[in-house]
Amino acid sequence: MTEHVNTGFERGTDGPKVILAGVDGSESSLRAAAYAAGLARRQNALLALVYVQPVVPAGAALGAPVADTTGEIAEGLVAEIRASAERLKGIYAVRWEFHTFRGDPYAGLVSAAQELMADAVVVGASEQAGHRVVGSVAIRLVKAGRWPVTVVP
Repeated sequence: MTEHVNTGFERGTDGPKVILAGVDGSESSLRAAAYAAGLARRQNALLALVYVQPVVPAGAALGAPVADTTGEIAEGLVAEIRASAERLKGIYAVRWEFHTFRGDPYAGLVSAAQELMADAVVVGASEQAGHRVVGSVAIRLVKAGRWPVTVVP
């Protein structure tokens, strides 16, 4: 009888170990982060908060310091998340990390989920009217079919 030893990564075998939440500062993304934090706490999983910093083609910004602005958004998100974590310290213990990826939101979240070996992805519902017709990041993540995706309104 040969013994089978699984040395590869297997998603979701004993509950999620890494729950990824996409955050961009919008109300729905912050609700998604709070929901993901609850999941991470109950599952004793790591909460990976991911901000995807947009890449703006050279010259498209007409001299506006867009990279500085998106960097400030990331810093602001980290400060807000740290403050929330500090308020909840002692009540709820959640292990969390903050990551910044670059690119469009969908590609950035896919890269993050792959790199961090996420078991589940939590995102906020798009607040942009056009996304209901064209397709939001959340819909594209669901269609990718690689992770369980929770969309928080």
